[in-house]
Amino acid sequence: MQKPNTSKTLFSHFLKQKRKETNLTQQQLAQKAGVGLRLVREIEQGKNSIRLDKLNNILSLFGYEAGPVQQKRGTDDSQER
Repeated sequence: MQKPNTSKTLFSHFLKQKRKETNLTQQQLAQKAGVGLRLVREIEQGKNSIRLDKLNNILSLFGYEAGPVQQKRGTDDSQER
């Protein structure tokens, strides 16, 4: 199994795993979340741009919500901003 290495692949793996755990098809997930089937398919394939309201419609089915998260300060140049 391929190991996810970016946030977009992490989310696509997360969504697919949660969908399968709840025995939902992509179409059922789309209907329950009030989003299009195409969006669900694109997300599971690694779509890198998703509207926050649509994302939260999907995440709420699994008891999650997306929002602002403060970045951790690292050793890169982000500390100088």
